[in-house]
Amino acid sequence: MWTYFTDTDCDVTPALAAGYGFKLISMPYSVDASTTYPYVDFKEFDSHSFYDMLRSGVLPSTSAISEQQYIDYFEPEFAAGNDIFYVHFSAAMTMTFGNMASALASLKEKYPERKFLEVDTKGITIVSYLIFREIGDMLKSGRSVEEIVEWSRTEVDRYSQYFFADDLKFFKRSGRVGGIAATMGGLIGIRPIIHMSAEGKMESIGKEKGRINAMERLVSYVEEFGDDIRNHRFIIGHTDAPELASELSGMLKEKFRELEIEFVVTNPTAGSHCGPNGVGVAFHSIHR
Repeated sequence: MWTYFTDTDCDVTPALAAGYGFKLISMPYSVDASTTYPYVDFKEFDSHSFYDMLRSGVLPSTSAISEQQYIDYFEPEFAAGNDIFYVHFSAAMTMTFGNMASALASLKEKYPERKFLEVDTKGITIVSYLIFREIGDMLKSGRSVEEIVEWSRTEVDRYSQYFFADDLKFFKRSGRVGGIAATMGGLIGIRPIIHMSAEGKMESIGKEKGRINAMERLVSYVEEFGDDIRNHRFIIGHTDAPELASELSGMLKEKFRELEIEFVVTNPTAGSHCGPNGVGVAFHSIHR
């Protein structure tokens, strides 16, 4: 029997996880000396209050969960005779998966007959969310874990994410985006355009002056790289910017008729790096 896991950095909520039969690993963020675990320390994410806190000048930090925490998540399943399948955010972005590997090495010595399989979405937030939903649907339709892992070897790289940040100070502080220094400049109102690479890293690929230009740039990427987008989920994610998300939706629907769009608010851990008022898209693509 398989036990399924995912994590909060994939923008998955407890209700969505439960709907697909997944358990949810919480990825923390810290403000001053206080560390918060989403959906453990609170039941509902008050996104407006969280992003207003960032607007007021607070700069949260994030940290890896420990080897022991992974053992606490996984050992009860192995002890019960269950195998584990984990759909997670990009291993290239954090030390947390090194801790997971150490935990699994320890557990394998104790439970050598147990299996652990994973899909690295090579993303975070909405592209990970999109891949998670596709995998959840496949599991519900009867596809095996092994089939899904094989599917992921080629298909993960056919889901793309592009977004812009509204305030560079959050990314500058986090250091999580390759090439961000090239976008800094001295101009007010510059929005860096960022995507998730095939290596699973956030990379700055340009900059735009103003939100409208930034959104038009996102639409151009959908036009250039989108593949059969009307027959796949299309996600707009935002960091407490519903009006911008709605405006971007209108721009997309004007160009791509009958496009079904789902809106997702970015989880607080990833949002700690992005800051408020950012918007992005995730969609099925010809490549990353």
